[in-house]
Amino acid sequence: MADLVDASSHVGVLRGVARSAMRGAGRTDLRPRAAPLAGSEIGVTVAARAELAQVAAWRTAFAPHAKDRRYYELVEDTIEPRFLHRYFIVTDAQGEACAVQPAFVADIDLFEGVALPLRRAAALVRRAWPRFMTTRALMIGCAAGDGHLDGADGPARRAAVTPLVAAALAQARAEGARLVVFKEFSARYRADLAALGAAGFVRVPSLPMTSLDLNYASFEDYMARALSRAARKDLRRKFKAAARGPDIEMSVMHDAGAVIDEVYPLYLQVYERSHLHFEKLTKDYIRELGRRMPDRARFFVWRRDGVAIAFGICLVQGDTIQDEYLGLDYRVALDLHLYHVTFRDIVTWAIANGYRRYRSTGLNYDPKRHLRHRLEPLDLYVRATSGLANRILKIVLPLLGPTRYDATLKRFANYHELTDAA
Repeated sequence: MADLVDASSHVGVLRGVARSAMRGAGRTDLRPRAAPLAGSEIGVTVAARAELAQVAAWRTAFAPHAKDRRYYELVEDTIEPRFLHRYFIVTDAQGEACAVQPAFVADIDLFEGVALPLRRAAALVRRAWPRFMTTRALMIGCAAGDGHLDGADGPARRAAVTPLVAAALAQARAEGARLVVFKEFSARYRADLAALGAAGFVRVPSLPMTSLDLNYASFEDYMARALSRAARKDLRRKFKAAARGPDIEMSVMHDAGAVIDEVYPLYLQVYERSHLHFEKLTKDYIRELGRRMPDRARFFVWRRDGVAIAFGICLVQGDTIQDEYLGLDYRVALDLHLYHVTFRDIVTWAIANGYRRYRSTGLNYDPKRHLRHRLEPLDLYVRATSGLANRILKIVLPLLGPTRYDATLKRFANYHELTDAA
């Protein structure tokens, strides 16, 4: 099993339009604009963050998920670059708010995440045309994570899609955005979002998350029952190497504020080594995550001789632990096989604390395949605001999807789920 060189699997999330690097859209005009009502029963208006304090539906938005409405507020307040955030408020036949769908405006690079030869070709063109294949987009979803649909149930979510599209297109035009993107929605939403096809959206797979069942008595039990003999041998060799010298000790906390100056440089090392740059966490993000979401946030710190050498940020909800970001001291990370050590320790902790499912962000698929992860498909639904541009987009966009060029993904048993019909 190849050892980790680039730990960007934990460098979260903007995969857009399939993992594009996003630049701040600029806070030009924060006045909320009313979007036209669509349909006789469901209405949609657009609001800025300040107005949500009066919307009861926002207080419970995304409550079943690890990233509930508090996370969206945290991202708006602390993530770099700062985007222009909007919130679509869905109202029922009585005019009562029943759901809130967050969105943000960003500049996206349509060549980010595609094959290297295409990126190199684009770089040559951009010497003369700096914004070649770069455009402004209204993104519906989370700026630092996968997207979810708010709503009481499936029928309610499906009923809101068509008016939401109408409002999003109107808002995109008002913001000067040329694309509307439903960003990285799980495959389980395909039935709810089926109306997007008729509305002119093209669906393309984004780089998927991965997951692992944790129905094991221990990490040793997991290795014995889930992994091949070669994978077990490889892991034991790595763990033996890591055990030479001083012990590596792990601690778990709900609030990382007290250790932020130790662990933040570890996160930056991983971020700076990544060949794809997405959102950049700030110290405030890490501090505020623990303060605002202590029931969800779990911070892991690994020390050797008292010195922090690895750092992990996870979210928990129900029976699932979600591995979000990783920090490593690359002076020792490769020799000590810290990627695999941190994975072992988080899984061991999760099993001991009753969690039955482990989820991880995308990239670094080769070690995950050997560790018997399954792919968790994420979809991008993209439409241009111009009819002519949209006809061209439907032809071109599937050719730019990053999963098209990742040979490792195709070796996962459930790779076909990335493109399955709803």
